[in-house]
Amino acid sequence: MNDMPHPIPSETREGEGASGILTIDLGALGRNYDALAARLAPARAAAVVKADAYGLGAAKVAETLQARGCRDFFVALFVEAVRLKPALAADARLFVLNGLLPGNEAQAADLGLIPVLNSLEQVKRWSQTASARGRRLPAVLQFDTGMSRLGLPPEERAAARAAAENLDVLFVMSHLAAADEPDSVQNAGQLAEMRRVVEEFPGIELCFANSGGIFLGRDYHGVLARPGIALYGGAPTGGVANPMEPVVRLDVAVVQTRTVPAGARVGYSGTHVTGAETRLATIAAGYADGLLRSLSGRGAVYCDGVRLPIAGRVSMDSITVDVTALPEGRLTLGSLVEVIGPNQTLDDLAAAAGTISYEILTSLGGRYLRRYR
Repeated sequence: MNDMPHPIPSETREGEGASGILTIDLGALGRNYDALAARLAPARAAAVVKADAYGLGAAKVAETLQARGCRDFFVALFVEAVRLKPALAADARLFVLNGLLPGNEAQAADLGLIPVLNSLEQVKRWSQTASARGRRLPAVLQFDTGMSRLGLPPEERAAARAAAENLDVLFVMSHLAAADEPDSVQNAGQLAEMRRVVEEFPGIELCFANSGGIFLGRDYHGVLARPGIALYGGAPTGGVANPMEPVVRLDVAVVQTRTVPAGARVGYSGTHVTGAETRLATIAAGYADGLLRSLSGRGAVYCDGVRLPIAGRVSMDSITVDVTALPEGRLTLGSLVEVIGPNQTLDDLAAAAGTISYEILTSLGGRYLRRYR
C-alpha cells in the first residue's frame, strides 16, 4: 500500500461529495488471517467482525475471510448478527458476544445464531427457547476470569451447568484483559481461572485467545481463537514490532491553502500562534471523521514523506496543518495528504491521539470514499 492513491475523480466529488479516500487492502487482510491461522494451528482462527468489522465493512471482510477458509465469525450485538447473516456461507457459524436481550431468542433460533451466554438469566432463557422448540440449541458459555465485565461469576457455574443441560454447549470461553501486555500478571491469573472452569465443564472445548492472546503461546489458544485488531493491521502486542500487514490507508483532500504572518492565531480559541510567516493548508476531515480532537497540537499528516504538524485545534469537519516545510505550491485545492499510510501507521496515529488503534479504526467516518483492493 505504499503507492499514492489516485486523486478523487471529479465525478465522484460531485456525485458523492467525497473529500478523502479510505483504502482497504483485502489482500493484506487475507494474508493477516493466514498468518494468524498458521500461528494457531492446530487450533483454528475465527474472525471478530463486530462494529462493522471495526469500521471496514463486515460483509466485505467476511467474504474475503471465508475465501481463506474462515467459518467462525463473532459480532457483539444481535442486530449486527441479523445484518451479517445473509452474507455468510451456509456452513459458517455466527456468534453473538453480548448474548441476547430478552425478546430476541426466537429470532436468534430461527436464524441459527449462536449466543455467547454471559449470565445465568441468559442461560435459562436460551434453555427455555430450546425446550419450546423441542431441540437442543447451540451456545457458548462465557465466564468472568478477572475482567469484571461480561461472563458468569464463579458462584453461578454450577447453576449454569445445570441450566444448560438441554443446550449444545460448543465452548467455554473468557476474554483476556491484558493480552497486549505479555508481562502482565493478569494473563497468568486469568489462564489459571480458565483452567478451573475447564475442569468444571469436562468434555467442552475452550475458546480463549484474542489477538494478543494468540502471541502469548499455546496455553492460551484453546481450540478456537478470536482475533480482531490483528486482522485489520493493528499491533496485537505493545512494545514490539507489529507482525501484521497494514490493511487501511487514509488520504484526505486539501480544501484551502494560505500564508499567514507571524503572530496569526489558528483555529478555535487561537490556541496556536505562528512564530513566523507560515504556510497553512486546511484538509477536509475532522473529529466527525474519526480524527480525534485530542490530535490538536500534537498530531500530523504527511506529504512526500514530510511531516506536516497540526496547527491549532481539530474541528468537526476540518484540520489545519503547517505546510511550510513543503515547496511552495506543492499543495493546492484537491491535493491529497496522507493521514494513515507508510509514513504514519494506524498505531502511530492512535499514539499521537493518546488512544488505541481500536478507537481510531472504528471511528473512521462514512464521508470517505472507500476503495477496496
